[in-house]
Amino acid sequence: MTTTPTARLSAGNLCLGSAPDSWGVWFAEDERQVPYSRFLDELAEAGYRWLELGPFGYLPVEPERLADELAARGLQVSGGTVFGALHRPEQWDDMLAHVRRVAALTAAAGAHHLVFIPPLYRDEKTGAFTEPPELDAAQWAAVGKAANRLGRILLDEYDVRLVVHPHADSHVQTQPEIERFLNATDSRYANLCLDTGHVAYGGGDNVDLIHRFGERIGYVHIKQMDPAILAQVAAEGLSFGEAVERGVCVEPPAGVPDPADIVEALSGLEAELFVIVEQDLYPCAPEVPLPIAVRTREYLNGVGLSGIRRPGH
Repeated sequence: MTTTPTARLSAGNLCLGSAPDSWGVWFAEDERQVPYSRFLDELAEAGYRWLELGPFGYLPVEPERLADELAARGLQVSGGTVFGALHRPEQWDDMLAHVRRVAALTAAAGAHHLVFIPPLYRDEKTGAFTEPPELDAAQWAAVGKAANRLGRILLDEYDVRLVVHPHADSHVQTQPEIERFLNATDSRYANLCLDTGHVAYGGGDNVDLIHRFGERIGYVHIKQMDPAILAQVAAEGLSFGEAVERGVCVEPPAGVPDPADIVEALSGLEAELFVIVEQDLYPCAPEVPLPIAVRTREYLNGVGLSGIRRPGH
């Protein structure tokens, strides 16, 4: 049974949006995903005005075509999304070339944040390990150096800010790993996309991170995880893909952390922040996402999150 949150004053520094992830989209192309036109139609129908671009190539990559699709539905872009390895110096050139393409599209869409997701050390579909789950000291040094270098390029050349996204089954997942990343990077060039669900998945404390590292949070993904399935992950060694198929990512008010606690903590920060809904649903039936998106928006509206951005921000 769902409950209705107690209405509160809007957290004026926070702006609500959603992402393809909430429609079960993990890949640029996949037969188990809805067409991008359906995603955009349903996003607008669900009452959202802002969206993150999601996997590069899922939405149109031609700036004019993307702009036309968004304008036809009254939608705007909060940020871009890119996957890349910061701990592999030998792949720098290829990674940078790809990031530049995503940054250019992000900037052309009028957005100023690039959500950078580290590679998973387990295959998203099979769960097989593809590399060791922990980085050594040299790899951590490479991460910090590469993040600062990349962030400076994005800021100087695209006016886009790099925000690195902790992710389950990645090398930036647990709270100690998140803190190590922040301590290894320069706040001028690399900051954090706080993903509340992935922090919880890794056993971290979102509110503690907000209170201690609030000045390093540049963007937010809001999601909740089912504690019962998190226990299965620990007991059975499940991959993130296997956990998602079991329904680990849940809509509010179910799961952890409590969205109201997150909104309250974020509302105390000085920064203007996008807060993007990401409920991992891959794979799901096409009719599943829309009603969840509507209920989620209504719930988050009730705890102070609106999709209205302050003029001038």
